[in-house]
Amino acid sequence: MSNIVWKIKSFEELTTSELYEIIKARVDVFVVEQDTPYPDLDGYDQKALHVWAEQEDHTVLAYCRIFDRGIKYEETSIGRVLTSEKGRGKNLGKQLIQYAVETIENRFKTPEVRISAQDYLLRFYSGFGFTATENKYLEDNLPHTEMFRK
Repeated sequence: MSNIVWKIKSFEELTTSELYEIIKARVDVFVVEQDTPYPDLDGYDQKALHVWAEQEDHTVLAYCRIFDRGIKYEETSIGRVLTSEKGRGKNLGKQLIQYAVETIENRFKTPEVRISAQDYLLRFYSGFGFTATENKYLEDNLPHTEMFRK
């Protein structure tokens, strides 16, 4: 595999090409692979920090967006977490969540993070200190559970 580069940028710092690759990855994973048509452009990208791994041709391999307190929730939060088909099996999901949590701790000075986890990933997130709540729900027809890290 080619060299992988990790990036973190605010919306204003993203180039047009980076934004395109991020949106393409989100549509490929969430809309096409998971067969869940939903409005991905929700008005929050402009308020997020975008964290991703890309290969030399700028293809996004792993991605998430993070928010400071008070933007989406009372706590800081991580969302739109994905590993693209090309990025799977390379431990990038673990690296992504670790990087996102460290970024939140360093930039926002808190260990508290909220995520909306697809149920099949509950064990994965618990490995980073996230605890499932009783709040279970369908989001885009997929079972989710609210999780917190303190």
